[in-house]
Amino acid sequence: MLTKPSHLFDEATRVTAGDSRWQGHTSPDYWAFVGPFGGATAATVLRAMMEHPARAGDPLAVTVNYCAPIAEGPFDLDVRLVKANRSTQHWSVEISQNGGEVATLATAVFAERRPSWSHQPAKMPDARPFEEIRRYPEVAAAWVKQYDFRFIEGRPDFRSNTKSEPQSTFSKLWIADRVPRKIDHLSLMSMSDAFFARIFHARRELVPIGTVSLSTYFHVDADDLAREDVSRVLAQADAKVFHKSFGDQAGELWSPSGRLLASTTQIVYFKA
Repeated sequence: MLTKPSHLFDEATRVTAGDSRWQGHTSPDYWAFVGPFGGATAATVLRAMMEHPARAGDPLAVTVNYCAPIAEGPFDLDVRLVKANRSTQHWSVEISQNGGEVATLATAVFAERRPSWSHQPAKMPDARPFEEIRRYPEVAAAWVKQYDFRFIEGRPDFRSNTKSEPQSTFSKLWIADRVPRKIDHLSLMSMSDAFFARIFHARRELVPIGTVSLSTYFHVDADDLAREDVSRVLAQADAKVFHKSFGDQAGELWSPSGRLLASTTQIVYFKA
């Protein structure tokens, strides 16, 4: 009997349990210019916690600190449940290679969501339908080729730096896996880092950058996502400041039905 092949995203974020540590492996399909795509690394960390036998509830908040580059090849994950109570679990994960220093340090909160009063003051941004927008062209980084980006506003143009003044850092776009995959917490985690760096938009050129710290907050549990049953999100991101080699980014990920699925912030190093 033929089995359906795994999605490249699931292969790239796959982890296996060991005696004292879990193991993962970098993927050439989700490689950035000098290392793994940070979103794939974050999703790998989250998968390790979600697949841990002690895990209860669904992801509520995840912070990933990128301490050093991860080299191509295998890596270890030290997954630890730090504290648990009736409603929440607090986790930490460290990624290291060859018994060396920590390359990635993450913390997370999982929650048992219970029925309660609900209200969403935020309104979904206006957007043209996904099908009416042209796909953004492929660029050199392998990970970009795994996504279908369809820009509504802030379409990047990095061909030249002819503007004397910084340009808008705002972008609004649809994001989907190039090979369709149902949206879950892992894909939301990865897509929260899939925005092109805000400094690329401001300067209209590619400069050396690297995410230092990424935090993502989930506003839905697994049952909510199952009911949404979507394979794309409407995403928007902007920045507030670039100063002395660091810049910020804030973003949102929405379902086509108008539900805010996740919000995210990060701080990014740049050399310009």
